[in-house]
Amino acid sequence: MNEPQMNMTTGKPAKLLFSFALPLMFGSIFQQLYTVVDVAIVGQGVGLTALAALGTVDWLNWMLFGIAQGFTQGFAIRVSQKYGEADRMGLRQVLGQSARLSVWLAIIAIVISQGGLHLFFRLLKVPAELYAMAELYTRILMAGMPISVLYNFTASVLRAIGDSKTPLKAMTAASVTNIALDCIAVFALDWGIAGAAIATVISQCLASLICWVKMKQTPALQFDRSNLVPDKAISRNLIALGAPITLKIAIIALGGMIIQSVVNSFDMAFIAGFTASNKLFGLLEIAAMSYGFAITTYVGQNYGAGLHDRISQGIKEGLVLSVVTSVLIGIVMLIFGRDITMLFISSDSAELVAKAGDVAYLYLAAMSLSLPALYVLYVYQSALQGVGNTVATMISGSLEFCIRLVGSVIITITGFAYGIFIAEVSAWFGAAIFLTISFYRYFHKLKQQAEVLS
Repeated sequence: MNEPQMNMTTGKPAKLLFSFALPLMFGSIFQQLYTVVDVAIVGQGVGLTALAALGTVDWLNWMLFGIAQGFTQGFAIRVSQKYGEADRMGLRQVLGQSARLSVWLAIIAIVISQGGLHLFFRLLKVPAELYAMAELYTRILMAGMPISVLYNFTASVLRAIGDSKTPLKAMTAASVTNIALDCIAVFALDWGIAGAAIATVISQCLASLICWVKMKQTPALQFDRSNLVPDKAISRNLIALGAPITLKIAIIALGGMIIQSVVNSFDMAFIAGFTASNKLFGLLEIAAMSYGFAITTYVGQNYGAGLHDRISQGIKEGLVLSVVTSVLIGIVMLIFGRDITMLFISSDSAELVAKAGDVAYLYLAAMSLSLPALYVLYVYQSALQGVGNTVATMISGSLEFCIRLVGSVIITITGFAYGIFIAEVSAWFGAAIFLTISFYRYFHKLKQQAEVLS
């Protein structure tokens, strides 16, 4: 069979992980760039109220799009393992069943997102003065859910075979398109918050098309109609891998929505400041996600090839890379964070702007100082997914939810708004500790089983 775009079963682990993650980092930077630009243009071009409206539904949007991402990540685990096994026929079957399940996923996602929106808004306690704007923005974004599923499916499959460059090209093209369309829709056409949402959906279409074309051009990723015929065994296996990741995302998002409902009970300045920093969170975790994708692919390929010692070596080197990177990013954000957050905040009231800016920087500082915990979390979460254990990652999501829930209760009782920041980073530390212990316990069992079989 054709060799993967990057064969991770040979070569120095650190070099492989970094060279694989680097294009993903650039791609994620462009992806976050158009998210940040959305917020900056809405904040500056439409106003503080529109910025706050975006913030009220942040976690909801993250959860709904996370459904698409979670399942497709699970499907890609089996793709990377089949590469390591050099099982061409098995790979085609996995691809065909993954594609079929992705279509159903897109249908279910759009029904849930559109049909359940008012219920979600009630749970989030979206303020009346922000409701119309938040609903318009969210409905337009959710209309593009099938496009998001297509992008996540194709990009996950490409990453699984070691191709991290095509997602970079896709995100670069989408980001440039989104920025241009944002400016036209908001400033030139005066479409307001709806214009920003429309620009995002169109940009996602472009990213999806680029990844789809590349996938169709890759000989090893071809499958035919016979591979689309339902196969219960393979489908159950793929769902078993994807469902825990999706459930983890949903649980984390639920915890975030609880936090957001508490935030929504505070004043407009606090909501806007919280939103500004929340949008920067994507920039903070860019390298963590990129290393995570690299580690999942690395572990998956080496696990399929039966190279357990090589997996251990890769995890150690990946951990060093991740922690060092997190420290550097944290330092940059602490130095320049206040200036960056102020790009999103605009109002006729200088007092409101000052208060929102203070809230934004305090939250950003708390996240920056705690960033190593988040990166450790991603390393071991990704390693567990690479060996096919997605249940542990689901449990870690439940732990994060519990920590955020307890924090929300305390904040509600005490009225201490800044406790929100403590609750968020505490969830990272709790999950990081759990996942570290879980990985080494599970991996030890796998090595023992392999020794017995050999």
